[in-house]
Amino acid sequence: MQAITVQDRDAGVSGLTLSELPHPHAAENDVIVEVHAAGFTPGELDWPGTWTDRAGRDRTPSVPGHELSGVVTELGYGTTGLTVGQRVFGLADWARNGSLAQYTAVEARNLAPLPADVDHLTAAALPISGLTAWQALFDHAHLITGQSVLIHGAAGGVGSIAVQLAREVGARVIGTGRADDRDTALGLGADAFVDLQAEELADIGEVDVVLDVIGGEILERSTALVRPGGTLVTIAEPVTVHPRDGRAVFFVVEPDRARLADLAQRLRDGRLKPIVGAVRPLAETASAFTPDKRTPGKTIIHITED
Repeated sequence: MQAITVQDRDAGVSGLTLSELPHPHAAENDVIVEVHAAGFTPGELDWPGTWTDRAGRDRTPSVPGHELSGVVTELGYGTTGLTVGQRVFGLADWARNGSLAQYTAVEARNLAPLPADVDHLTAAALPISGLTAWQALFDHAHLITGQSVLIHGAAGGVGSIAVQLAREVGARVIGTGRADDRDTALGLGADAFVDLQAEELADIGEVDVVLDVIGGEILERSTALVRPGGTLVTIAEPVTVHPRDGRAVFFVVEPDRARLADLAQRLRDGRLKPIVGAVRPLAETASAFTPDKRTPGKTIIHITED
């Protein structure tokens, strides 16, 4: 089968190479998925699991990408809950070969059934962004109706989903990003928008929750905006500076079949709209993620036709 592999840790996205690999093996409780569409986050090239297995052994050449949508073609021993021919979407394991391939092995519990009226390209944009946004806002920050939330990167993959979820629960939403992101963030339901390149972050005032996807200076400056009893949640880096009278949480998204099914239903109901940006074939994966390219929404790799 064809797959994108990486072998040189210092090469960045230019090291993404189209390769021929053997068909994957379905271990116990696995399924083999024919991947129709996949998501890829360039930052995962810095994750240890991209390069080593859980025992710390080198596992290159490895296949990156962890979001996928496709069809089950094979069941491993003991696998329950899914059937051959079923449409599914979800997360591939961080320390195993991922979704930038024609076929991949995934633990069945990391996948959810995909309704027939949701296309694979849209579904592939949902797992990491949707689960991250939900877990950040509700599992970690415990956002409720009437609170205020500052969402950095409000037009990005995670941020755009977070804006919609926070708005639906009845929170006041302030988004941030670049000037070109303003209309997108406001269109998704943000009550206000701050251009991080031209406006003062401190002028926002205190909020109950901050969701950070940027890290660095923005993360540090955001701690001062958390009101007493509030929460700062980040997925960018471990927290070193904490709000004076609040909590700070760094987390890595966890698979959740039930929540994926819930997000898919919200999508079907029109309550949630992932922003699908550029769509590229597998062979163009490297060029789709070169650092000088910035496209709105989440870039999706289209691998197999329906």
